[in-house]
Amino acid sequence: MHWSDEIAQRIIARNPNKEEYVCAAGISPSGSVHIGNFRDVATSLMVVKALERAGKKAKLLFSWDEYDRCRKIPANVQAVVGSDFDKYIGCPYVDIPDPWGCHENYAKHFEEEFLEAMKPFGITLDCRYQAEMYREGKYTKDIIESLEKREEIFEILDSFKTKDTSKSEEELRAEHDAEKAAYYPVSIFCPECHTDFTTITKLSEDCTEADYVCRCGHAGHFNFLTDFDCKLGWKIDWPMRWRYEGVDFEPGGKDHAAPTGSYSNSKIVSKKIFNYEAPMFQGYEFIGIKGMTGKMSSSSGLNLTPATLLKLYQPEVILWLYSKTEPTKAFDFCFDDGILRQYFEFDKMLTDVRAGNASDAIKDIMSNCVIEGRELETVPMSLLVQLGSIVNFNVPMLETVFQKIGTPYTAEQFADRLDRAKFWLEQCAPDQVNRLRGTRHWEVYNALDEKERKTIELLHAYIAKGGYTLDELNTELYAIPKTVYGTDMSDKELKGLQGAFFRNVYKLLIDKEKGPRLYLFLYAIESEKYVGLLDFSYPQTEAELAAEAPEEACCPEEKEEVVREADPVEPVKEQVTIDDFAKLDFRVCKVLKAEGVRKSHSCLKLTLFDGIGERVIMSSIKEEYTPEMLVGRKIIVIANLKPNRICNVNSQGMLLAATNNACGCKIIFVDDSVPEGTAIH
Repeated sequence: MHWSDEIAQRIIARNPNKEEYVCAAGISPSGSVHIGNFRDVATSLMVVKALERAGKKAKLLFSWDEYDRCRKIPANVQAVVGSDFDKYIGCPYVDIPDPWGCHENYAKHFEEEFLEAMKPFGITLDCRYQAEMYREGKYTKDIIESLEKREEIFEILDSFKTKDTSKSEEELRAEHDAEKAAYYPVSIFCPECHTDFTTITKLSEDCTEADYVCRCGHAGHFNFLTDFDCKLGWKIDWPMRWRYEGVDFEPGGKDHAAPTGSYSNSKIVSKKIFNYEAPMFQGYEFIGIKGMTGKMSSSSGLNLTPATLLKLYQPEVILWLYSKTEPTKAFDFCFDDGILRQYFEFDKMLTDVRAGNASDAIKDIMSNCVIEGRELETVPMSLLVQLGSIVNFNVPMLETVFQKIGTPYTAEQFADRLDRAKFWLEQCAPDQVNRLRGTRHWEVYNALDEKERKTIELLHAYIAKGGYTLDELNTELYAIPKTVYGTDMSDKELKGLQGAFFRNVYKLLIDKEKGPRLYLFLYAIESEKYVGLLDFSYPQTEAELAAEAPEEACCPEEKEEVVREADPVEPVKEQVTIDDFAKLDFRVCKVLKAEGVRKSHSCLKLTLFDGIGERVIMSSIKEEYTPEMLVGRKIIVIANLKPNRICNVNSQGMLLAATNNACGCKIIFVDDSVPEGTAIH
């Protein structure tokens, strides 16, 4: 049974006669909604589908938490507005202007960006805009009820706090009583500075009116029956909305699911304060990024949002990744070759379902990937990548190529994947672009021995003669080394010679040691385009000599740099011996994965390969680097540093970086040619 069906059965069992079940999701539009946040939507979406498969009516309720206070200005916004927007910290997102000026406010900019990206998925969201809900007085009774029960709420929230064991019981009790007396579950937004840096100084007995002061100096009177510019704290707001909307299910990140997390707090508030049984909750793992080593980085201005993913993945494949992975398990969106394996696995499952050969488990997975109005064609993504680059993604030529190799896909069939294949190749894996050389590769040819040259001569003669089928060409490619070297050798030796022959052909044609399946490659492309690159029967031409001549170096234009004052140079520290230095294990590690940590505004969690195995380190570099800038890069790590718990993650080492006001924090990267695990002396 699919994980979503198991959840649906538990929901129905809790309330079997409910007319319509409500599965909720919510996101604060603090910036672009990234792929990790999208799991909120995908999880609830699939539970809705499972409820519908069970014959029940269900809806996906989506809350835009645009009334949340701004805590921090994201880096991409700062790049546009600088530090000017710092004044809006403490304001609700809906009251902040759009940095780009194209929407009515900050929240709407990112809401529209996300909703536009939902259209290709065919997802219908029943949206609630929390600024409207609060300001229209929809929650007035709930706010007053919370104020009336503020002491009970305080005791619930306080029970989850870690107590300071260094203080005496008397000190703790006095501190507790003082905090309880000053606690109010609601924040008032100041009409002068529009922030929530306000403090309630007096509350009426019926909890309908309050006096308050703001950090900006403004003091005022607030009537909760007629004034609505206020908001409940998150752990009270969340359960209040569960009751208001009748929510049956809502997922959340694994941090919310922790024993002391938001759900544990809010579940008790929901039951004891609002007399509502908390909805079923499903914690989920965060999403990883793997293999972003090409051009696709923060410098290209690309955010890892659903819209960006749609440039690489068809919407069905994105849904498939969420569907086939249980919420408690992590998975990666791949920007390396892994994406081709993902497409292959998706195509195989879809083909099995269509042929009636799929297991029930696969049918359940694929049922969540159907998008109404779309019919998917399983044209192999790997072939589109390999052959597309050879013909420069020319559609008629690609149709011809597919026809020649016996897979007559039409432009209409591969249209939905072709642009994605091109985008992946050019942005994520430019090193895999295959282009025929313009001239013969004399440097490679001159390095070949006599027998290796003979294999190239035989291949040229065979291609020039023509008249062969695809299978005949494949057979000939393996036969040529036998003709030159004979057959009196082991299979292992023969395979080695055949492999070397293939590598030589690739180097002569596309300047690489490997490429598309050689027989497909040679058969698909018109032989007139490359046969001359295999003909070394005449001397090097003047054009070839000119093409190989080194270009004169030119001086690049100097870029204007922002000059910042450097930190004072520290005096040299106390001397150590070489034995002291030898105790530290500096080694080269490769970044396999990089991801943010919800509990930290400054740290990135890095998964590294250190030459022996994987290790995880936490590093406070989030302000300077995005995950896509790091994945695939090689860095230096102190590998034998005693592990340290950071944000509930066991950090196994520390990376080397230079930190100075003049440059910020700059990681020390290592050349790609240095193997992982190499010691730094």
